[in-house]
Amino acid sequence: MCKELDILRPQRKLKVKHPKRLARNQEITVSNRLCEIDIKYGYIAGENRFFYIMPIIDVLDRIIVNYHIGLNCTANDAARTVQAAMFKRQVYGTDDLIIRSDNGPQFISHHFGDSCIIFGIEHERIPCRTPNKNAHIESFNAILEEECLSRYEFQSYAEAYDTVSQFIKNYNSVRLHSSLKYHTPNEAYQLLQQKALNIKPVRV
Repeated sequence: MCKELDILRPQRKLKVKHPKRLARNQEITVSNRLCEIDIKYGYIAGENRFFYIMPIIDVLDRIIVNYHIGLNCTANDAARTVQAAMFKRQVYGTDDLIIRSDNGPQFISHHFGDSCIIFGIEHERIPCRTPNKNAHIESFNAILEEECLSRYEFQSYAEAYDTVSQFIKNYNSVRLHSSLKYHTPNEAYQLLQQKALNIKPVRV
């Protein structure tokens, strides 16, 4: 019996490749420093199925920098959406950007973690049951639900895609924000880049 026990070896502890980085309190004073990402569901009545919207918001200027709309939403979709957002903002490879998410399966996957390392961005996740830590994207998703998704009965995926895309375009270019001194997100971003707009730092 003792000999049999001797051949057993203690199991090695698996090293976590992507340790969880919890969202930390900080003050954001510039664009392209902290973005939040989340997933929202919509319903297509005419096809009796759901679709996914995954927007990325810059917490300072409030622009939806990029988004994914699809019948599926995978870790690969999340990685591609983040990468495209970085190219749009010309911050690819600068090592300055933080992306904040919840603990959805797309965001805790190794693929998404690997992609963030390759992109040179820091990925932090909010603690469970603390949506206030992702307040800006949660606020946008609430607006999206109230002013778009709940007002339309989509008959096709194409209709849903076009409607949501146009809503996001209008959000960026038409909607005024009191926190941006009643500029649109697009206007605020341009003014901030020119150092022609002074707004309060965002505490997250």
